[in-house]
Amino acid sequence: MKTNKSGSMGGLLLPARLEVRYDRIFLIDLKSLESSAFQKIQQFVFGEFFQINQLQDLHEFQTLGSSQILYRFTLDSYLISIEITGQIIKFLRILPKPNI
Repeated sequence: MKTNKSGSMGGLLLPARLEVRYDRIFLIDLKSLESSAFQKIQQFVFGEFFQINQLQDLHEFQTLGSSQILYRFTLDSYLISIEITGQIIKFLRILPKPNI
């Protein structure tokens, strides 16, 4: 599934088109969530996400290890991982936030 929306990435303004993709595993993770979490995360990733100005505005946004293309952020009690390559943002996984 692909969606083109305008936005900004990493504090830089993007050209008029930003392509957002959803990995098959991400969609499987989404479907397996309990109803309330499913609705909240679905609303965010397919709607509210396109309203943010910078990825740094996402809660606990940070790189995964030393990667320059893999990032994660939190939404409620879930970690959401994304891959950023050029003008493409791909949602990869939704995982429960570990108890530390």
